[in-house]
Amino acid sequence: MHFRRRIPSLTALVTLEAVLRKKSFTTAATELGVTQAAVSRQIALLEEEFGQPLFVRKHRAIEPTLACINLGATLAKSFADIAESVEALQSRSQDVLTIGATVAFSSFWLLPRLAEFRRANPGILVRVISQDSPIALDNGEVDVAIRYGVPPFSDGTVIASHGDVICPVCSPDYLRRRGDGALGSADEFIETDVLDRSWYSWAQWFSLTGANLEVKPSLRFNHYTETIAAARAGQGIALGWRMLVGTFLEDGTLVQVGGGELAAEDRYNVIVPVKAKRSNARDLAAAWLTASLHG
Repeated sequence: MHFRRRIPSLTALVTLEAVLRKKSFTTAATELGVTQAAVSRQIALLEEEFGQPLFVRKHRAIEPTLACINLGATLAKSFADIAESVEALQSRSQDVLTIGATVAFSSFWLLPRLAEFRRANPGILVRVISQDSPIALDNGEVDVAIRYGVPPFSDGTVIASHGDVICPVCSPDYLRRRGDGALGSADEFIETDVLDRSWYSWAQWFSLTGANLEVKPSLRFNHYTETIAAARAGQGIALGWRMLVGTFLEDGTLVQVGGGELAAEDRYNVIVPVKAKRSNARDLAAAWLTASLHG
């Protein structure tokens, strides 16, 4: 189809769309980087070609005709579609990597290490999706994910996994106030109060470690990140997942308390979608995550 014979100048159509959006020849000219006279000239050329006015000129105002409004709606949608396609093409010309993980894993483990990957791979654009609900791998949005659980998984292939150890942690200030010794009813316990019981509760902890102690946590949060923030602030004792709070144990803002440890039943798994197309960015990220997980 020789559409170029059927449509006016694209410059004129772009000008018309800008005038309709800005509702002014002057502000449209400013956006387009041309003079008001140039805008008026383009609109006049369109009116001549269409054989009808596109605007009703009023005192210090313009009012588009119904035909002009209909044409403008088509132009706005068409230009938006073009812009979206161009943006998608530009993105595909670069290596774009999307990593998925829980909020806690992203905040505590992934983000502190991500700078290392970006320094080693400056040409890769990195996007992180953090959510506590299960991340779907079959919609093509995520290239590689860290999923906690027990493989196998129907929607992904596990390329690395690592277990974790859970131990009570608190701030050095709280430890000084309470002193050494086993956990007891006088302690202030911080609970991660969520439906997903892969986050152990204190009741599970004491049951699995064989301790005969019933406690009522004095502080509860629905995100593990807040639980750990409260523990670092000296507000009590939290269950510390070593893989997640390792940085805080190393820098001394958290310390282990009570002496007990428990090996978690599930594992952190580096997983790639079953249906995903291989890419250099994904392969580099998967190798880096594997090495970091076991490092």
